[in-house]
Amino acid sequence: MNKYEIALEIAGATAMWTRPDTGDCPVSYPIPTYSAAKGIFESLLWGPAVQIVPTKVEICAPIQYHNYQTNYGGPLRKPGIIETGGGYQLLATVLIDVCYRLYAEVSHVPAVVKNRLPDRALKWDGKTTSPGHAFQDIFFRRLKRGQSFTIPFLGWKEFGPSYFGGFRKSTKVQTEINMIIPSMLREVFSGGYASNCAFTYDQNVKISDGALDYSKQGGLYAQ
Repeated sequence: MNKYEIALEIAGATAMWTRPDTGDCPVSYPIPTYSAAKGIFESLLWGPAVQIVPTKVEICAPIQYHNYQTNYGGPLRKPGIIETGGGYQLLATVLIDVCYRLYAEVSHVPAVVKNRLPDRALKWDGKTTSPGHAFQDIFFRRLKRGQSFTIPFLGWKEFGPSYFGGFRKSTKVQTEINMIIPSMLREVFSGGYASNCAFTYDQNVKISDGALDYSKQGGLYAQ
């Protein structure tokens, strides 16, 4: 199956790549998780027949953590609080002034997933001789025009980007950043389109010279 490369740059004032092990006062990973990177690409190019595989992320701004507070009014409140219309204060440790370059490969979904596709996607698929190439063209056309399927965001939906598009000449990779993350969330729906929830994690994730290669991680395991 042919794979076609796509890439983008995204920056913003605030980002939150949540570490699941940090509980009620969440803390951000320094970089997007594999699933978060995939979600950013899918905000421009989404479809049940599209398979996007993130390959690499480059950190293009210093890592800066910041304390963040907001009043939460969502569905995870206790029933009694919901009944009274109250909320609670959510504390988090987020990143500020972020910038990343993301890389991925786009192709058609594997045959094992094809039987889960809706009729409309199957009809389009039957008329396209090179779906992967078509997906790549659609992605870069939308990126150039600033179009998106949904608004991309930096982890939490309230953290929108200040920039997303092609690579800017002024952007520089922070090559002095090197670290190892002992355990990092990879995906929540690892089975692909219309699959059940299945958390997977990577072990001993290496950030070398400001970059993380998603395909070279040690010890992928499921929860």
